[in-house]
Amino acid sequence: MKKVVWDAMEINGITYHVAKSSKGLVAMSLGGEDEATFAKSVRKRVPDAELVHDPAALAVEFQQVREYFAGERHTFDVALDVRGTAFQEAVWAAMCDIPYGETRSYLDIARTIGNEKSVRAVGGACGANSIPLIIPCHRVVGKSGAMTGFSAAGGIQTKEHLLRFEAERSQKGLFSTQ
Repeated sequence: MKKVVWDAMEINGITYHVAKSSKGLVAMSLGGEDEATFAKSVRKRVPDAELVHDPAALAVEFQQVREYFAGERHTFDVALDVRGTAFQEAVWAAMCDIPYGETRSYLDIARTIGNEKSVRAVGGACGANSIPLIIPCHRVVGKSGAMTGFSAAGGIQTKEHLLRFEAERSQKGLFSTQ
């Protein structure tokens, strides 16, 4: 069994769960999940996980999440233990390069990773992202700028909330694209 530590934190009435292995974060919920559902999603990523509740082990990660929601942090500096295909990992890396307060389309991401015809697969990789917010899949929108799928709790409403939150705090003050 691999030890995976986890904790939960409430910000503005929303409970966030985070789990990490010895390598880095493996999962995060954006609210709406109970402890059992979150544990199930962690075990999907790390089948042999021994989940250990350890708030101290996640102090840095939660401090950065608090700073993000206070409008003081625009990027995260935490280790990640991403678990996906090479394609998914390329998409996730491209999402991490989207600046705070900006958006990119699924097509933009497909072009960034050098496979313009993979737009639908980019959407699938976004949906498979187990570390939303830290890997900012909420910043990926439809080609027309339309809000499209968001698998995190709250769906499109959560995505819109995060984009609005960032837009209000970014220097531009509005959504911008490449």
